[in-house]
Amino acid sequence: MNIRYTFPRSNRLLKTDEFSSVFNFRCGKTGRFLNVYAKPNIMETARLGIVVGKKQLRTAVARNLAKRIVRDVFRLQRPELPALDYIVRVTKPFNRSESLLVRNELIHLLQKTKRCLNS
Repeated sequence: MNIRYTFPRSNRLLKTDEFSSVFNFRCGKTGRFLNVYAKPNIMETARLGIVVGKKQLRTAVARNLAKRIVRDVFRLQRPELPALDYIVRVTKPFNRSESLLVRNELIHLLQKTKRCLNS
C-alpha cells in the first residue's frame, strides 16, 4: 500500500466557519506548549488548522517554526488519524531546542483527541 505523506489544501481548515465549529464543539486536550481541539467531520480524512498568536511567539521566524513543526507532525500522523477536524493552538513560547518536546507532545495530544470521535 502506497501512503502519501503530503499536505494538500483539502487537508486544511481554511475558513473562519470551519475554525469556529471546531472551537464550539469543545472537545480538546491541553499540553505544556499546545492545545489540540477536535471535531468529527464528514470527510474520509483528518484536516488541520493552526493558530499561532503574536502574543505567544513574537517573531515571524518563531511563528513559522511552530507552524512548520505542527504541519510536519500532522502530515506524518495523518494516515493513522480518524476523520476529525483538528485545530492546534500554540499556548506557550518554545524555541528550536525544545522542538522535539513539542513534536512528542503533539503526537500524544493527537492520539488522546481520538475520543472526540465518539462525542
